[in-house]
Amino acid sequence: MARLLISAAHKSSGKTTITLGLCAALRRRGLAVQPFKKGPDYIDPMWLSRAAANPCHNLDFQTQSETEIHDTFARYAADVRIIEGNMGLFDSIDVEGRHSNAALAALLQTPVILVVNVLGMTRSVAPIILGYQSFDPSIRIAGVILNSVAGKRHEERLREVFVRYIDIPLLGCIHRDPELAISERHLGLVPSNEAVEVDGKLDYIADAIARQVDLEQLMAIARSAPPLAAESSEGKATLPPAPRPGGGGMKVRIGIARDAAFGFYYPGDLERLEEAGAELVPFDTLRDRQLPAVDGLFIGGGFPETHMEALEANSGLRSAIHDAIEGGLPTYAECGGLMYLARSIRWGERRCAMVGIIPGDIVMYEKPQGRGYVRLRESGHNPWPGAGAPAEFYAHEFHYSMLENLSSGLTYAYDMVRGTGIDGRHDGIVYRNLVANYVHLRDVDGYHWTRRFVDFVRQCAARPRETGTA
Repeated sequence: MARLLISAAHKSSGKTTITLGLCAALRRRGLAVQPFKKGPDYIDPMWLSRAAANPCHNLDFQTQSETEIHDTFARYAADVRIIEGNMGLFDSIDVEGRHSNAALAALLQTPVILVVNVLGMTRSVAPIILGYQSFDPSIRIAGVILNSVAGKRHEERLREVFVRYIDIPLLGCIHRDPELAISERHLGLVPSNEAVEVDGKLDYIADAIARQVDLEQLMAIARSAPPLAAESSEGKATLPPAPRPGGGGMKVRIGIARDAAFGFYYPGDLERLEEAGAELVPFDTLRDRQLPAVDGLFIGGGFPETHMEALEANSGLRSAIHDAIEGGLPTYAECGGLMYLARSIRWGERRCAMVGIIPGDIVMYEKPQGRGYVRLRESGHNPWPGAGAPAEFYAHEFHYSMLENLSSGLTYAYDMVRGTGIDGRHDGIVYRNLVANYVHLRDVDGYHWTRRFVDFVRQCAARPRETGTA
């Protein structure tokens, strides 16, 4: 199991661009590349999935146990597995570093490639790297890639520093190039489902990485990783994948919004929905005038605010979704999906009408209104079946908007133990057969939501739908 963890000395060092380039460049060489992303991110994994031509899966200490992280990592076979870290190598939500990239590298016995931004730096790079080496000697920093190198003379000086002071291989020097940058927005990179000329951008990044990084030495480091506990000495898995809740009963068709406005879905959750008996039917909220024939809807996160004029203009689909939910169509929406189902979105001086099934208005702000991990408690009003569901569980939120002017007397699926949600106390508006929340759920051992939703869709499909409004 050849594998690497790409981390950095600090945030905004360029590790995402470099990881994208490595995935794409190695794939060009005919290798099967399996990407992973540490933490609850959606946007970087979308780019990594495109670069590697394989879905990127998240590894997250907060929502997964160490066993589940290990099993997720081992489940997806490839010639090389590449994990992109988050933040700096030793950064964590706790002072002990139990949730850090370094802790992940230790858990998965994975060599670390450290990305260091050397803007305005020469000899000072030595104490930085030596300090990272000595801080936790159990972590194997197996190679270094220097980013933002000013030019040939700068590179020569940096290589001299490595020869004299540092005993870690210098795998590459990435010269400063504004064309390597990917446009950013308030949550980070512009998602690949919105960006123009995605493949052209990835080709450019792959070319730069292939020229400036020693890919042979990089792969030698990846192949030097020891067998994991679930592997034989030949690198083959010796333990079966972790059991997953299976499907049962009739197949159901669930429409899923997949377009430039909505694209935040965990690949593992989509797999679990299918395993539970769902056929996922994509539809485009910007172009499709009617819903496909489906038994339920799933509208995930995204950036509806950047497409609100086009969403408003597609009044046919907005009306179809409104009427379907009023008629009892089981629907799950989160974050961007919740925003779309509200009466309107206001961003600065602009205001656009949305679906209008949720009796409130979305207002965009300049700063995050809800950010980070949250802890939820089921209120008892969630219509999804699920005896034995945990009383409390972790999820995450990251939104620059709030739902305002809400009608009183609403029913909520969740109480907020920690986090913002809709009003600081609740999340998950329940209306007819709709559940809509700001938080993003993830189907993990601590909370298997996908099977419950599919079972609910199946139950509703077996009985006549209501008509009219409430």
